[in-house]
Formats: sequence, structure tokens, C-alpha cells
Amino acid sequence: MPILDATRAVAALRGAFARDAGREELLRVAAEKIQAAGAPYTSVYLYMLHGDELVLEAYAGRETEHTRIPVGKGVCGTAVSTGQDQNVGDVGSIGNYIACNIWTRSELVVLIRRGAAILGQIDVDSDVPDPFTPEEEAEVRKVAEALAVLL
Repeated sequence: MPILDATRAVAALRGAFARDAGREELLRVAAEKIQAAGAPYTSVYLYMLHGDELVLEAYAGRETEHTRIPVGKGVCGTAVSTGQDQNVGDVGSIGNYIACNIWTRSELVVLIRRGAAILGQIDVDSDVPDPFTPEEEAEVRKVAEALAVLL
């Protein structure tokens, strides 16, 4: 059983959307619901693509000074430039890693896509090495898919 139950997060997103919540609230709800699953979900950042930059629009957990990330830089930028989700069990092994904080040991980045277009991403940081199983990744992807429809 995965730790994150995307069903609850998606239900909260749909409820917010039904109340005419705007983009900012939808992104914040997604971040908060994923982070609320608890360990290993230390911090959750929602970066949206603006031209050739990812811009932090919502988060839950620790603050980060990285509010803008160029496409191609770090794990987040690599996800966009390659068009592939990133599941990095040991961030210390990544040469171009951009640390949101010194405690992060692993990172999961799941793209928010509408068809072929990449809208942004859900970036999950963990203080635990290699915690994100394929099942956890699939749950985060369900939240990303809901956002792609609702944004």
C-alpha cells in the first residue's frame, strides 16, 4: 500500500474547483494534501512552466529560495527538458542538483501534462534516501493528472 492516497487529494481538488477556486488555491491544495501524507513526503513544491523557466507557485513544507528554475537545470529542469518524470533516490549522485534545503536526500518530480504540453510539475523532496516506489510515483501522478484537467 502506498503512503499517499491520491483519491483524497483529487477529491479535495475537485471540491475546490467546484467552489470556483483559482489556480493559486488549486496548486496550494495539491501541495498540502500530498505533504499531509507524512513521511517520506517532507516538502512539496508546485512549479509551473513560464516560457523557459519553472516558477514556484505553491508549496507545503519547508520554504525554498529556489523560486525560479531554468529548464534543463537540476532535477526539476531536467524533467521538463527530457519530458520525463524523475525519481532520484540519492540527490547527492546528481551533478547538477539544486538543493532546496540541506536535509533533502531524495526527490520525485512528476510532470503536469495536458496532452503533449507540459504545464508544470509536482516536486516532492524527502529527507529519506530512495523512498519513492513505483506505487508512490503513481499516486503523485494521479494528482498531477487531476491538476492538468482542473487548471
